[in-house]
Amino acid sequence: MWQEMAKFGKKLVDHGLVESNFGNISVRVGRSMIITRTGAALDEIEEKSVVEVPIESTSELDVLASSEASVHRAIYQGTDAKAIVHAHCPYSVTQTLITDSDRIIPIDSEGKLFLKEIPIVKGGIGSKEVGEGAVKAFEEHRGMVVYSHGPFTIGKTLPEAYIIMTQIEHSCRIKYLVDLAKK
Repeated sequence: MWQEMAKFGKKLVDHGLVESNFGNISVRVGRSMIITRTGAALDEIEEKSVVEVPIESTSELDVLASSEASVHRAIYQGTDAKAIVHAHCPYSVTQTLITDSDRIIPIDSEGKLFLKEIPIVKGGIGSKEVGEGAVKAFEEHRGMVVYSHGPFTIGKTLPEAYIIMTQIEHSCRIKYLVDLAKK
């Protein structure tokens, strides 16, 4: 499993969706999740870069897992997600900082068709508030953006969660550039 996580971690970094040590990836495996460790470089994931922790409860291994493990856990508990990607995409983060709304409305045709809108969730890194907000957002969406922090996306597979991440960032970039051109 870590090999697939490594493939998509590298793609996230190579495509400018996240800086190497920011963001995290997890995959549901039965009643556990395999998640990147805290501080893991997403473009250099190896077997030792991930840790398996339970979904239903915390464990002593949580200290090794990403600081967002509690958010991943809440998402797995509250949704049917099989994979989660979290990145600090620059245009997505920027859109949360410049809008007065609780959502980003894509203006590009693909964003309108596939995303419709992108919820914005507020709360601190790894907080219960973000976990609860994510679960609520995922009732109707496959992606959302944490205010000033970055998107979380879910999928039935890791490739699906990655594609939704790219769609969110693409739509946020187009919106930013169009709004800038209008000024």
